[in-house]
Parts: sequence; structure tokens; C-alpha cells
Amino acid sequence: MHTIEQPDTALNTALNTEQSDHVSPLQQARNLKLPSKSDMLRRAPSVEHFWHQNSQLFEQAWTEWETIQTELPVLDDSLFDPTLRDAVTQAWKTPETEMAVKDLWQEILPGVYQGQFFDPTQLSQLRRYLQAVADANIPIRPPYGIALNRNGAMLDARSTGYIAAPHFQAFYHEIMNRYVRPIARLLFADVYGYDTQTFGFSIQYQPTGDTSLQLHTDASAVTININLNLIDEPFTGSEVDFVDRHLGQSKQAIFEPGMAIIHRGNVPHAAHPITSGTRTNMVLWLYGDNMQVPRGVGLHSDIDANQRWTVPHSQPDRFAPF
Repeated sequence: MHTIEQPDTALNTALNTEQSDHVSPLQQARNLKLPSKSDMLRRAPSVEHFWHQNSQLFEQAWTEWETIQTELPVLDDSLFDPTLRDAVTQAWKTPETEMAVKDLWQEILPGVYQGQFFDPTQLSQLRRYLQAVADANIPIRPPYGIALNRNGAMLDARSTGYIAAPHFQAFYHEIMNRYVRPIARLLFADVYGYDTQTFGFSIQYQPTGDTSLQLHTDASAVTININLNLIDEPFTGSEVDFVDRHLGQSKQAIFEPGMAIIHRGNVPHAAHPITSGTRTNMVLWLYGDNMQVPRGVGLHSDIDANQRWTVPHSQPDRFAPF
């Protein structure tokens, strides 16, 4: 027997459907309830389902959000340290000048270098953009590979719940393709061929939230960790220890605004507890297809400058470390 719907009920159903059809992707995304922290940490199946089920909605929401923003800061090459930017620009034109890029990086331990990456006087632009992202109220998946960082975000499209705003993604790819990959090849000769895939996230340490990170290695060929603190954002603690197990040595590094530390993923490192202030960092990884990393001496350690300053033809795969 078929039930005949009463006129009022049918009208209400039609109205509700029509209203739902007119709810924009941005509003739909904002109406979603995030998984709980405990579910995220225990890798509940419902958490992965939430991000995958809504992935297309989130991408649409970020595109809509960006189109209606009238005062978003511009993310362009003015954010990079001027000396690094000029040297990198010249190396892309004339790869034989690449030593000017290498000279900007100081080796503080075997397999670990530090140098100025972003211009501290321009970082407010990037931080303002990231604050606007946080205020967008679109669900963002925080990094929870080693610990759940509540004020962090996934940056790469291979990660569900990532910052899918088109302008931000264009800037992210500029960082990885134009700067991080050729610099990694320049500092680590065997990384070529193990740098076709990218991964990235932001992370924040503060005394009242996520304070530290225990000794660990990364599932990357190369990791670059860039501090995003402004000049007037001091913090205490949160030093990073790097350990060379073969030499029995360690080196403690303290991040300065805009400074980056680039290292092989297999170098053990740990972040000390932060005791005051806030430390905000962007962490970027390179590795090969299917998450391959160099094992010993690489097959391509004898490549020349012209090969280093190229973008690989590999398509992004769907393997994500976490």
C-alpha cells in the first residue's frame, strides 16, 4: 500500500529540499560537526570517513571562500628572503650559478643545514592569510601523525582536510617546486629521483596546548622546517635537537623568524617543551613515488646543475604519510 502524503507535509518537504539546494558549499561545510580529538587520536574509522566523504565539498567551500574575500593578503615571492630569492631566480635562469644558493645554507650537523628562507619583515602577510584561513570556519584536518596538533593544518592536496584555497595552493607549489626541491638536490646529492612527491603541514607549539615532540625520524627523503614567527613574537624553550648517531653528536637549534632547517628525513630530531610564547612552523617533505626514500648512495648522485633545476614529470600519487 502506498502512503499518500498530506498536502502540508508535502509542501514542507519541498520547501526544505529547495532550501537545502540553495545552501552554498561554504555554508554546508561550516555546518558540519568535526570529529572529536579522541576519535582522531585513536584513528576511529568514522574520522577518515568524515574527511573522505566531504573532500569535494571542502574544495568547493575553499574556492567559494576565497572568491568572497576582499582583503586577503597576497602570497607571492616578496615573502622570500631577498638574497635567497635573487640567487634562486638566477639559478633557474643559469643553473651554473647555483653555488650562490648553496652558500646561503650553513651545515650545523651532517645532513642538517640552516638558512634564512622567508623575509621576517614580510611574514605578517602569510600569517594574516593563515589567520583568515583559521577564521573561515571550514573544517581543517590537524596533523596527527605523531601527536594531534590542534592549531596546525594539512597543506598538500594528497591529504584529506587540507587547505584547498586555490591561491594558497599556488603559493605552496611555488615553495615546493621553485625553492625546496632544487635546494634539497643541491645540498643532498642522492635525493634526485626521491623528490617527486610532496607533503606539508603547519604546526604550532604553545605552553597551554601542544608543547613538544619526542625524538623521531621522518618518512621523507628531505624535510624542511620553516619558522613563521613574527619579529615581535618571541618564545622561550622549544629548541630542536638533531642527533647524529654515527658520530655520537647532537646539535641544538633555535628557530628565528623566517629561518629554515633542512635535513635528511632519517636524522633523529626532537622539539623541547615550549615555556612561553608560541612557535608556528611550516613543515614540508619530499620523497619519491610510493613514498620511496634514498637508501645509502643514490643512483643519481652525479647529476649536473641543469638537472637539479627542473620540475619532475611524475604525477602526484595518493600516498600520504599521515
